Amino acid sequence: MSRKADESESGPLSPLGAGTGPEAPDTGRSLLLAAQDAGIELPSSCRNGTCRTCLCRVVSGRIVHTIDWPGLSAEEKAEGCVLPCVAEARSDLVLDVPHARSLFD
Repeated sequence: MSRKADESESGPLSPLGAGTGPEAPDTGRSLLLAAQDAGIELPSSCRNGTCRTCLCRVVSGRIVHTIDWPGLSAEEKAEGCVLPCVAEARSDLVLDVPHARSLFD
């Protein structure tokens, strides 16, 4: 997992398979936890898909939500929105995470 060096704090986040990150998704682990393991702090609160604090957008890649109703409307899902606390990667990903920050700063 890595943050693209040329992106701002509010720019896309490349949590899986980009740059120095792992080449394959870490299945069985939420995007939120995988990001934390890589030193990237995503906004979060409830960690169960209801508060929407971690809401972000999938720019590229495939995810699966680990709960049946992840607190997103059908329109939000169609727009690529995801709740990283209850989603797992199924491919390499690029996420647009407005308030992500590096834990190494």
